[in-house]
Amino acid sequence: MSPRPPADLSKVKRLSIKSRPRKVKLPDFAKPLGEKVSSADFLRSLPDSLKAADFRRLIDLIIEAKGKNKPVILLMGAHVIKVGVSPLIIELVKEGIITHLALNGAGIIHDVELAFWGITSEEVAENIADGSFGMTKETADFLNQLAQESAGEELGLGELVCRKLANASPTNKSFSLLYGCHQKAVPVTVHVAIGTDTICQHPNFDGAFWGERSYLDFRILIESLKDLGNGGVVLNLGSAVVLPEVFLKALTVARNLYGNITGFAAANFDMIQHYRPNENVVRRPTATGGRGFSFTGHHEIMIPLLAWGILGGLREHTSPSEKV
Repeated sequence: MSPRPPADLSKVKRLSIKSRPRKVKLPDFAKPLGEKVSSADFLRSLPDSLKAADFRRLIDLIIEAKGKNKPVILLMGAHVIKVGVSPLIIELVKEGIITHLALNGAGIIHDVELAFWGITSEEVAENIADGSFGMTKETADFLNQLAQESAGEELGLGELVCRKLANASPTNKSFSLLYGCHQKAVPVTVHVAIGTDTICQHPNFDGAFWGERSYLDFRILIESLKDLGNGGVVLNLGSAVVLPEVFLKALTVARNLYGNITGFAAANFDMIQHYRPNENVVRRPTATGGRGFSFTGHHEIMIPLLAWGILGGLREHTSPSEKV
């Protein structure tokens, strides 16, 4: 029996993002804190036990990492963007806290949609019923054109998307993590799993290109891990599988190439504590030296608290003359 031919994606019915029902819009996003708002009293009011003590200690370690010029690497799932906390993470980028941002494929999809159209996300259960889920043409066309536009350039997927978005100067660029990182020259790497992202459903998706450039981003992440030892910090926000697996392999290669990388802190934030983030980010990498943390809670609450604590602590440790 001869095998069936592959599906012809040139026949898929696509729709405009402007007519697509959306769940997320920019007016609902978090607002950055002003400098007059202090987190010190709040943090001091927490009991000195269990997770409250851990939370304060992690904030101290992040601030200490910045003071030592050590990496603070953020691994982040796409749901974190959808709950509206991007402005707070952008503020951490601007303050020089975050030194590397690693996303999955869905992360750049939501960031691009918010940057250009101020909306993102859709009702999967409703739209999958008629085959319209993920068939938004503008998003797919913007991202899938990268293959043609970057021919001959040896750049990672994250850098290519950041550059393309920055050059387009979208209306809502101040809400874009990609734009914010590009402005501060913070590396962004994108770690895709072919078939998991909606742009894979479109006829102009080039699997070879996305695989090759995401593999280059894997190698770029390895270099960012080179100086993680003796004071760096890794934060995993809301990635249950892909980024914990990528981080474990990247750290393995970094140790293989550059020797002993220990003595760093690793923390996982998620609504549910999953196996891979806790084993592959928190426990195994710090087993030979370092500190691991796990915090359970909704991102729209926990991440603002984390950002508030870091920025407030940073401002307390910095004199007015030292502020940038």
